[in-house]
Amino acid sequence: MARTTTKNKRCRGHQKAISKKKSHSGIESGHRNYSLYVNRVLKEVVPQKGISSRTMDIMNTMINDMFERISTEACNLMCYRKRCTLTPEDIQKAVYLLLPEKLAKYAVAFGTEAVQRYVRS
Repeated sequence: MARTTTKNKRCRGHQKAISKKKSHSGIESGHRNYSLYVNRVLKEVVPQKGISSRTMDIMNTMINDMFERISTEACNLMCYRKRCTLTPEDIQKAVYLLLPEKLAKYAVAFGTEAVQRYVRS
């Protein structure tokens, strides 16, 4: 059975506090597995190379950590602007705050292009 804990953070317009469910097991169920996508990109870049399961676990942890950092920073920016809707600008600003300048520029450019391709399809 899952317990719920409530946070005291509230955005303007929200009637209830934001709640987060915790499971009793040690495994965090909110994290995704990106191994399929990492393998696809690796095969595009270097078709003859593979990746060990230990390295894949490290890559997966790193991707989940960056996702959590970006989403937390974007949420902080959203609340700082006293808004209740997360916008693409909040995410882009979070990326610019967390990543080095050149890497952030490429990440935002590729992310914007990916969103536009998704909208067109």
